[in-house]
Amino acid sequence: ADHTTMDALLQEEGLPRRDRRGKKRSSAALSDFELEGDGEKKQDVQPERDESEESAPSRRYVDQAVVNEELEDGTNGRNFEYRDHTADIQLHAWGKNMTEAFENVGLAMFNYMTPLSGVKVDPSEEKTYKMQAHDMQSLLFAFLDELLFIFNTEFFVCKEIRIVKFDRETWEIEAQGLGETFSPETHAMGTEIKAITYSAMQANENEERAEVYVIVDI
Repeated sequence: ADHTTMDALLQEEGLPRRDRRGKKRSSAALSDFELEGDGEKKQDVQPERDESEESAPSRRYVDQAVVNEELEDGTNGRNFEYRDHTADIQLHAWGKNMTEAFENVGLAMFNYMTPLSGVKVDPSEEKTYKMQAHDMQSLLFAFLDELLFIFNTEFFVCKEIRIVKFDRETWEIEAQGLGETFSPETHAMGTEIKAITYSAMQANENEERAEVYVIVDI
């Protein structure tokens, strides 16, 4: 795909153009989000491509960049944003309660790996996720870690996440994921997320709003 097409896709997702970041995304495998700098800016590095990549026009690479401004209503109507964090990226998501905040941070993670505007819902590929932990932060970690594990093993991308059980006594979550299997032939390749971390993790809520912050290793 040409740069014009990719730039339009990035603009739709609220992300800067290809030339704003040089980190190439992997083919292995957020709704509101933002990115915010809290350290020195990293020097842009142009992506390296081998001849096999150049000869495969059906494979689409998207060079995703940090959005260095807060968007009042989220990106493209979604409830998550990205915040620049040295060599990693911080996911910030919110909702009217913690259930929504968890759903949105899961979408934030998937959107960073491949723009969700290019993902469809295949009714035959619905996934069920179950996890248990011992407190809110460990539950948040386990939730994202399970989504990432299924993505890495089954290549399933969630376009929608519905948490049907959120038990604060047993710290259990059961969720349904709607989306489809990732394919480099039809989906833009985003930045690989290698792991979820506990670094600077937050899960805050009051009567009107809940929000979570998670730094992921890229």
